[in-house]
Amino acid sequence: MTRETLKLLSMILVFALLSSTSGAQSPAPGNPSQAQETPEQKITRLSMTITQVQSQVEEYQKQLQEMQRQLAELKQQLAASGAPATSGGTPPSQPAATPTLEERVDALESAVATHDSLKVESESKYPVSVTGLVLFNTFVNTHRVDVPATPTYALRGGGTTGFTMRQTVLGIDARGPHLFGATSRAQIRTDFFGSATNSEYSAGGLIRLRTARASLDWKNTEAFFSYDRTILVPDAPTSLASVAVPALSWSGNLWTWNPQVGVSQSIPLSPTSKLTLQTAFIDVGDPLLPSATSGSASTLAERSRWPGVQFRAGSSFGPADRETRFGLGGYFSPHRAADGSRFDAWAATADLHLPLGKYLLLTSNAYRGQALGGLGGGGYADFIYRDYEGATALRPIDDVGGWAQLAIKTGRFETNLAYGLDNPFSKQIRSRTASSSAPSYSGLTRNSTVMLNTIYSPNAYLQFSLEYKRLQSTFPSRDRYASDAIGLSGAYRF
Repeated sequence: MTRETLKLLSMILVFALLSSTSGAQSPAPGNPSQAQETPEQKITRLSMTITQVQSQVEEYQKQLQEMQRQLAELKQQLAASGAPATSGGTPPSQPAATPTLEERVDALESAVATHDSLKVESESKYPVSVTGLVLFNTFVNTHRVDVPATPTYALRGGGTTGFTMRQTVLGIDARGPHLFGATSRAQIRTDFFGSATNSEYSAGGLIRLRTARASLDWKNTEAFFSYDRTILVPDAPTSLASVAVPALSWSGNLWTWNPQVGVSQSIPLSPTSKLTLQTAFIDVGDPLLPSATSGSASTLAERSRWPGVQFRAGSSFGPADRETRFGLGGYFSPHRAADGSRFDAWAATADLHLPLGKYLLLTSNAYRGQALGGLGGGGYADFIYRDYEGATALRPIDDVGGWAQLAIKTGRFETNLAYGLDNPFSKQIRSRTASSSAPSYSGLTRNSTVMLNTIYSPNAYLQFSLEYKRLQSTFPSRDRYASDAIGLSGAYRF
């Protein structure tokens, strides 16, 4: 900043102060003290103002001189350190010129414009982030299966081979205002695995709601409503080949997404251990084979006019990255069939999350109950009809099953070996389908899956996976079918 610039700045400041002073000191109605100010008083006041401005200008000049001195010292230090000089006797290379005020303003405006073009802003102005998984899957099935891209049971017939990107997932995470001392949060996940009657040369998928959750989070308490898997299954098998329909579905994994509202309470027992109590109401859907369509807008649980209830008590201890957890749970839901028959769905569950040393992790879930088709068990069925005195009567199906997975994590590689089994009581089913007068049973009597996959993550955003599954399915006719499923997946997380 030159001396001429300083003079110009001082003149501008003096003019601004004079303008503001004259405006501020203009006679106002009802203020005789200002109206009686003499010319000598005005001159004295303006002289004092000019003196103050000159003092400020001198201070700015001192600061500029100090900055110039520091710059000169830096140049000397650079020269003493052996900075290379240009050829031809020219002076050493000068440091980059300090950006002018206009350049700084332009850079700031550019940064703001870039930020505005990239950020996601909600109407509420609270933080919102977009997340997702762009997923490409190839699949090879040696025999016929229910859904080629995400097979859950085997059938008689030839195999299939294909590609798909319909398992791509999009999500939104939001954090909202505080209420009653709690932080409000919301999450939603969608994919493109909805059915479509006419793809019109597109990928053929319709956007589908997968899961949704909103909650109020206190330090040790959470109140929530969600559309998600049951609280009885805190863990899930790991797979990139089966995302739209989670791995081991209908083979021991109670995976189905249902509306729920509940509360979770953590009770610290020590710095590294706690007890967790969870309970929730649940509106359980009806089980449907992949090729079936719902014939009613209301479910059997909704016809009972009572919501289902579920409860889980779990304990955990150890550091967060090597936490050991186990829990016990229960579920009960009244149902009413179209003919007016009433029955109850229930389950008792147990789950385990157990680190085995530095590289191994064992997770599992097991259940015993009846009419579990709405949760993803029971061989795709809740009940079966049987003959009784010339008529048919409804009988809920007893069921037992579960899954277990051993994960091996070494560096950027993760290998998962898992097995799942859903086993409706086949003797009970066959004894009630022996009569031709009873309605046919379209479900399974046993379904199991063996899964082995390896996931390679070169960084936090890219993943590649090779997976093998062996499906074995048994039907009431005692027919048993098997299929091998091989999948290769590539994913980009954001």
